[in-house]
Amino acid sequence: MFRTPVCSRKTSSVLGASPNRNRSRTNGTAIGKAAVAAAVRTASVLLAFKGRLRIDELSCRRAHFADFIFVRTMSTETNSDFIKIGSLFSRTGVTAFVERTLSNAVSLAVSEVNSAGGIGGRHLVLEEADPKGDLKLFEAETLRLLESGVSNFFGCYLSSTRKVTLPIIAQHQKLLFYPTFYEGFEFSPNCIYSGAVPNQNTFWLADYLLDSYEKKYLLVGSNYVFPYETNRVMRDLVANRGGDVVDEIYIPLNPSPEEIARVIEKIKAALPIVVFSTLVGQGAVSFYKAYHEAGIDPKTSPIASLITGEAEVEQIGARASAGHVTAAPYFSSIDTPQNLKFVAHYRDRYGKQSPICAAAEAAYLQVHLFAEAAKRAGAVDRESILRVLPTFSFEAPQGVVRVSRENHHTHLWPKVAIVDANGEFRIVRESFEPVPPDPYLKGFDPGNSQNDEKSF
Repeated sequence: MFRTPVCSRKTSSVLGASPNRNRSRTNGTAIGKAAVAAAVRTASVLLAFKGRLRIDELSCRRAHFADFIFVRTMSTETNSDFIKIGSLFSRTGVTAFVERTLSNAVSLAVSEVNSAGGIGGRHLVLEEADPKGDLKLFEAETLRLLESGVSNFFGCYLSSTRKVTLPIIAQHQKLLFYPTFYEGFEFSPNCIYSGAVPNQNTFWLADYLLDSYEKKYLLVGSNYVFPYETNRVMRDLVANRGGDVVDEIYIPLNPSPEEIARVIEKIKAALPIVVFSTLVGQGAVSFYKAYHEAGIDPKTSPIASLITGEAEVEQIGARASAGHVTAAPYFSSIDTPQNLKFVAHYRDRYGKQSPICAAAEAAYLQVHLFAEAAKRAGAVDRESILRVLPTFSFEAPQGVVRVSRENHHTHLWPKVAIVDANGEFRIVRESFEPVPPDPYLKGFDPGNSQNDEKSF
């Protein structure tokens, strides 16, 4: 799975740069020069023929070479035949049809890591919880997994579940790998964020919409934090491009048919219009179906979303989804060897028609990032993972990604796509380089969604 580290320096100069080049830290005990040399040769061969991970030039300058060869044993925290990690996704409840795809992706990645030999010879053991979309159960299941010896967590879909789970994980000095796109404006030393933040999805979507459709907008969302904050950003983007937000409506997470019908009537009275939806779960599914049944033409009045992906389209149906717009770093229709391999593995395991959404791809890549960081660090504690994680990049299905040391978010590949008549996402705009995360929108002018893009 791994590629030879890419460094601008020759191997000899990298070794020469390390004051401990003839020593390896195996439980604090030095080993001889010959053992180090053998380990370097072995690691080089393994990395040359098995790889998708690569080290950037900056990493080579900052890190001792010994940190990149597998000559350390796991810390006492994982001094056993396995390493236990926890999964916190709701397999029942209002968002279960989406969260199951994330849970599946984590399980797939764990099986791939174990098939490749695990972490330092230790296999990952995945302990799964089903909090059923209930905030109190998220708290209880997090505590249960901690008591069972879980070293790191992969989970949460809704921002509300992240916000109740993360303080518990932080109190115990563990890490949460959070895969979902979210509203931004957050940093935690106990969280790795691999979903898109506004400069990686909302800005791109707004730019495309304002170039392609009406400049009159109605915002509709579920009644929780992600829609509030995302709509605040979208409202500013529309205003800065001369557009007009005529209404902003919030309905329950699991709305009644009557609540959806009232929103549809407001939309019909304002046509033509672009509807920006931050509805989630079954509420989003019911809304798209009602929109289609009302006969609203998506060619002139599309629903635009950051949420509606492959899992939602499967529930909505191709006819009711066609013509609507979504922005995300990943779509399962991406035609690259790495994505084709990922999709094939996923569907071989979970069924030929199984949907794979952006958050599922992020959950998958996070397990591989964690596993490689643990191998390089020789440990799975929070400090060790955080020290090593930003020093390499990973060839994910969406493209090469890397975690930022500064804010723990991930460099991603923004895309905008329209659902076609077959229910597939047709990409109409994309970045040709990874876009650095800017969760606090410090480097962006709201009037220009692409004014500060840089690759890593």
